[in-house]
Amino acid sequence: MATLRLGDTAPDFTADSSMGTINLYDYLGDSWGILFSHPADFTPVCTTELGTAANFKGEFDKRNVKMIALSVDGAASHKEWIKDINEVQNTTVNFPIIADEDRKVSDLYDMIHPKADSTLTVRSVFIIAPDKTVKLTLTYPASTGRNFYELLRVVDSLQLTANHKVATPANWEHGNDVVVSPAIPTDEARKIFTKGVEEVKPYLRMTPDPTA
Repeated sequence: MATLRLGDTAPDFTADSSMGTINLYDYLGDSWGILFSHPADFTPVCTTELGTAANFKGEFDKRNVKMIALSVDGAASHKEWIKDINEVQNTTVNFPIIADEDRKVSDLYDMIHPKADSTLTVRSVFIIAPDKTVKLTLTYPASTGRNFYELLRVVDSLQLTANHKVATPANWEHGNDVVVSPAIPTDEARKIFTKGVEEVKPYLRMTPDPTA
């Protein structure tokens, strides 16, 4: 399988999980989705990540985002591991963990990087839009846990820029000023963005977050 690129259609799949058989497209429905992989069950960094993801679920719910995790272990192993996660992270894992013992999904999404590990998945992240296209990919090594605040920030940016002719600058967070699309002339931008447009440079125009 070639590497998935931004704008590609996320491959559909049906697989066993900690919550029974899951079909990706049916599970996501009209929601956004975050699919993220873990090297293995009963591993320390993954335990902290899945607990953190569970604690963030309310924030993702507000944004109409469904989470789905994956590792190459089986569903029975996932269910036992979840007990540990809930205990040590003081949470309740409330999203499915895909059982990918045959590595079918891992291969579809190119989650196994042989020069890192020939059998275990790396920490891949795919953000999938409601039209099932891939909007973001991130790949972390096994030694580095993910930043879920950053995943929320990216979702906020993706959802904002999907509905407004803007882009988000470096270190942007919801409520901060945004960049007017370069395709829009300044005169037109001032009509569209009624909160005001600041022309820093002819190609760099800022406007308040239209959703704030």
